[in-house]
Amino acid sequence: MAAQFPRMRLRRLRSHDRLRTMMAEVSLERRHLILPLFAVPGSGIESPIASLEGVSHFSVDRLLPFVERALEKGIGAFLLFGLPERKDARGDSASDPQGPVQQALRELSERFPEALLVTDVCLCQYTDHGHCGLIDGDVIDNDGTLKQLAAVALSHAEAGAHMVAPSDMMDGRVGAIRTALDAGGFASISIMSYAAKMASSFYGPFRDAADSAPGFGDRRTYQMAATNGREALREALADEEEGADILMVKPALTCLDILARLREKTLLPLATYLVSGERMMLRSAAAAGLLDLRRATLEAHLACRRAGADLIITYDALDLADWLD
Repeated sequence: MAAQFPRMRLRRLRSHDRLRTMMAEVSLERRHLILPLFAVPGSGIESPIASLEGVSHFSVDRLLPFVERALEKGIGAFLLFGLPERKDARGDSASDPQGPVQQALRELSERFPEALLVTDVCLCQYTDHGHCGLIDGDVIDNDGTLKQLAAVALSHAEAGAHMVAPSDMMDGRVGAIRTALDAGGFASISIMSYAAKMASSFYGPFRDAADSAPGFGDRRTYQMAATNGREALREALADEEEGADILMVKPALTCLDILARLREKTLLPLATYLVSGERMMLRSAAAAGLLDLRRATLEAHLACRRAGADLIITYDALDLADWLD
């Protein structure tokens, strides 16, 4: 029978700074972090995003020195989103070799070969209706979208991406992208799938940043209901079967239970995305004097690690790099 108080005193292992550090079950390090970036057409552009404090739109020429500073801080992985010059019903500009993501990939891969370049694969930023797939009337055409997504992923691989991250939540997209990459000579390009992505209210600032709010309806027919944990596991394990190399759970803080349950079901690496609304919730509370921003941000990211995340996509990567010192 286990010893009880007073012989068992759990506070003994918290009694010294060094001992507390030695007893830490998880750590948060720069190698765990992926920094999102927003690439836009043009030149000389570094435009702050009003709803996403500390985050900017960058033209490719301004993106290069920003990435260089991030690398100097020890942040070496980046998730690229793009805003196009033109939109249409099919999102054809998403696979344009001269699009901002493709241009950024070519420049960054040549200038910074040590950087890991990951790309978001979706159509919502590129369609004039704002949905993540092609539409047939007022219905999202799942199977018709797969070829378009595969073309986007292939264009990113050709431009220099090391990893693609489909975020659309169409059924079968991981398999379609894997087939296209392999057939195109890019079998070494990995896939990090947005495997369990909720139809969350915490994406608001991102949709401003990416100009990707749906023009009609919502995304609940393809993104997941926050009520369904078992379905989230089915989604993730289906992506594993289709060839995903890393599984992502999104949002982070409201889905820690799913992340922990998925950790028990798969041997694949897991990622999570501390999304724009979660980040701004912490920052708004800190601005109101309700919490300490540094401690709260570190605690939120450590919670993701404790729940099972190997990687965390976070807008706070640069601040965390400073705070971790």
